[in-house]
Amino acid sequence: MVRGQGLGNSPYSALGIGELYPLGNATNLGMGGIGISNSSPFYLNLQNPALLGSRPPYTVFEVGLLGQSRVVSQNTGNATQVQRTFGGNLGYLALAFPASSRWSISLNLRPYTGTNYSLTRTSAFQGATQANALYSYTGKGGLNKASVGTGYRVYKNIFVGAEASFMFGNITNSSEAWVDVSRIAQSATAAKVNQLNRTSYSDIVWKLGAAWRPKLNDTWTLNIGATYDPSTRLKGSETEIYQQTTLAGQDLASPDTIRNNASGRATLPQQLSFGVSLERINRLLVGVDVSFQQWSQYRTVNDRPGNLSDGMSVATGVEFTPKPTSNKYTDLITYRAGFQYNRLPYVVQGNQLNDINVSAGLSLPVGAYYVNHITLSLIGGQRGVLTGTQIREQYVRMALGFSLTDRWFRKPVID
Repeated sequence: MVRGQGLGNSPYSALGIGELYPLGNATNLGMGGIGISNSSPFYLNLQNPALLGSRPPYTVFEVGLLGQSRVVSQNTGNATQVQRTFGGNLGYLALAFPASSRWSISLNLRPYTGTNYSLTRTSAFQGATQANALYSYTGKGGLNKASVGTGYRVYKNIFVGAEASFMFGNITNSSEAWVDVSRIAQSATAAKVNQLNRTSYSDIVWKLGAAWRPKLNDTWTLNIGATYDPSTRLKGSETEIYQQTTLAGQDLASPDTIRNNASGRATLPQQLSFGVSLERINRLLVGVDVSFQQWSQYRTVNDRPGNLSDGMSVATGVEFTPKPTSNKYTDLITYRAGFQYNRLPYVVQGNQLNDINVSAGLSLPVGAYYVNHITLSLIGGQRGVLTGTQIREQYVRMALGFSLTDRWFRKPVID
């Protein structure tokens, strides 16, 4: 049976370092999450740091909120257990500003992974056909990234960039096991075995990016981009404790500390992403992104295999503004749609999970000159299938973004 509570509950977040948050901002999420090759003067796109060099000399500040409604289902015996959850979280804070006419810098803070699950399992206790062994698994925590990015226009339509991120956070996994002794004998003593594992992480990770944006003619531009996240040995420390208690939680023995802040390094695998898009300036954009990450190379903080497989993502999206030069408000609303296929690194019962979703969104211009925007994106999808004892997750994710654009950091001019 699956049980859940709190924000972002997912049984699959028990695997690896948790469930990966989407990389895109609210605007990207509305068009399949694409962002490796495409950028905009009105919104931030931090998926490829090189594209910061293509920005006009304006400062942009963005705030994003994420919410998710999820239905988790699993077949248990002759019935299907269903559990519904809803949660919300701050998705990102981001700021980008010009350092020169061809160089921009960004600062942003966002979650990277989240762990939140609660599972129970019952099985017949060996040697006692009238008793059941009960198991409970819970986990909470996640990793966050505070990043500084920079993008530079090298020559005409060629851009390069880099991002340095401080990754930090902790993940706590706990499990409990006990026997339903009431079915053996009334005089039997009930005891529970508890195991607690807490791992904390803190280290610097890098991302490199490049982009080429040649003009095909006066109207159309071709955008090509690529990013590379090198494999990183992420510093961490692990504490692991075993203890025996009564069902009420009273100690039956002193805690047995297997590890106490033991230092180690987890291996985060490299990731390669490529994107291509065709753009009619400020009016129409169609693009495709492809990403590969070698999660089979992931290792835990104590250098053990994570039992993950290589992941892949393919996304396509479209963005359309009816008439960007019009004075009519409805002509300035931007519409988006997209599709995404993810081959997740999670393997359950020998089957690698897929995540398939569709998205739609729009941006409403607000404020003076309509250079500020409120963006709403909706994503609906499913991962896992309701086969055997696998767990199926169906979700609707909502992203709300606020983008403020202005000319900051200007030197005053006196006539």
